[in-house]
Amino acid sequence: MKGKLPMKNIKKILLVGLFILTSLGVANPLNAATTRIKDIVDIEGVRDNILIGYGLVVGLNGTGDKLGNSPFTQQSLIGMLERLGVNVKGQTLNSGNIAAVMVTAILPPFSSQGSRIDVSISALGDAKSLQGGTLLVTPLMAADGEVYAVAQGPLAISGFTAAGNASSVTQNTPTSGRIAEGAIVEREIDFSLDELSEVHLALRNPDFTTARRIAEAINGFASSNIAMADNNGRVRLMKPAGYGGSITDLITDVETLPVEPDQIARVVIDEKSGTIVMGSEVRISTVAIAQGNLTIKVTETPQVSQPNPFAAQGTTQVVDRTDVQVNQGENVKLAVMEEGVTLQDLVTGLNRLGVGPRDIITILQAIKAAGALQAEITTL
Repeated sequence: MKGKLPMKNIKKILLVGLFILTSLGVANPLNAATTRIKDIVDIEGVRDNILIGYGLVVGLNGTGDKLGNSPFTQQSLIGMLERLGVNVKGQTLNSGNIAAVMVTAILPPFSSQGSRIDVSISALGDAKSLQGGTLLVTPLMAADGEVYAVAQGPLAISGFTAAGNASSVTQNTPTSGRIAEGAIVEREIDFSLDELSEVHLALRNPDFTTARRIAEAINGFASSNIAMADNNGRVRLMKPAGYGGSITDLITDVETLPVEPDQIARVVIDEKSGTIVMGSEVRISTVAIAQGNLTIKVTETPQVSQPNPFAAQGTTQVVDRTDVQVNQGENVKLAVMEEGVTLQDLVTGLNRLGVGPRDIITILQAIKAAGALQAEITTL
């Protein structure tokens, strides 16, 4: 119809407008690097608990502990048999089908009695493999010395070992394994969350700005001052007067609120592997960088010298030929990093110099020593 734009032209206009807005950073919610509160905090009191136990794995095909080298395995075996009514005191035990192991597990918060949890098993003695073994009843204790779970069952391992007279092959770690849902919870941890009038949100990466933003997001959502940042690592959340739900309902309401976390400028260096991780807020002041190494290459090419044919005298001799090459890095350039350059500018400049990760570590430490790196360096 006359006076109306075709639908195809309308779509083009909308796409062009969206592209302009995106380029200007306007009305694009994806530009904000936000995350949910639940992903950056922990609820104090809602925590995992570490369990540990000592047990025996049986059923190994001759790959268990050598009882002569592992007295704890022999003592455990004797004690277990005595509890079952078998007296083996004074007898010589020579079984290679049993191994002493340490059993570890994580007890999730609010685990109810009778629920199951996974357990991990690791050999304690000189066992070669736990493949095909079965863990016997093993009590799992917490730091308070109380038993909270009991583990038992066949092991599943991800490694194997095979050996012959002259060679052997081992893949992964055959002396550790896992039992899915291998422990039954026998005791519950006494903690009632609903009886609390306030809870504390512990930041996983403490930061004053992030803590304040969390409190502001919660207060803005509730239209009331129910949250307050106590310090850089904790935000206090109080149950408002007249709130109809429980503290659990309040946590559910606020944990999905979006927050833009902040962090200090930090450079993490692992000198053992040459790994470098730099935060987006890393800045440097104006500094000149030059990197070069002195390389000396010595090549030995000995030659054989023989006397002329039919010579009256002479012997064959080996004559040394040495070639020494020295590279003092004459092609190394001096690069200038302007003040306030970003992480991308820093990485681009170092890459243009042809600098590898090992040398970048040295350069970053030198820049920090010169006072030009506005960031914290953490060395692992």
